[in-house]
Amino acid sequence: MSLFADGLDAAVQKAFTRPAPKSAGAQMRYLVKQLKGTKAVAQMLRISQRTVERYVKDQIKKPRPDLAARLDREVKKRWQPQIRARARRKAATTGGIVIDTRARIGYTAPIGSTDDARIRHLTVALPPQYAARLFDAQQAGASDQQLQQIAAEGLKDMYFQDNGRRAGSLEEVRFTDVEHLEFDL
Repeated sequence: MSLFADGLDAAVQKAFTRPAPKSAGAQMRYLVKQLKGTKAVAQMLRISQRTVERYVKDQIKKPRPDLAARLDREVKKRWQPQIRARARRKAATTGGIVIDTRARIGYTAPIGSTDDARIRHLTVALPPQYAARLFDAQQAGASDQQLQQIAAEGLKDMYFQDNGRRAGSLEEVRFTDVEHLEFDL
């Protein structure tokens, strides 16, 4: 489970105009319709094709917790793709993204400055170019470490350097020990 990728997905899911299906039968029917068959859904969820058919007919109503989590994740991954794309495009071109985090944040700077990393709770609006970089990296399959590095660069520019108005000699921001992370569009 990746903290940054899941946070970006949750931010995009807030833009949904209709709620995703909640019951196991409705979720299974949606996936069968999207993947055009019960066999593909069964392979994706790692269950038998007959089990998928039983969920579709509402013969089984309550899935195991691990199956319920996989089912919910797969439905939300495919739910309202055009709304999801529009929200990402808006954040990447005009809106930007807000990051709310509680983490150990420090920086590398010239000798004589207090650069010790400490726990900080920051809520910072990042400009559209950082939202675009985050979403592009997520689409390309970037690791959580790479997404964390992009967020750290955004925090450096917007929080520490105030978009180039101060701390020009700041070299690098260390963004570690993330306790809380939430994105908003």
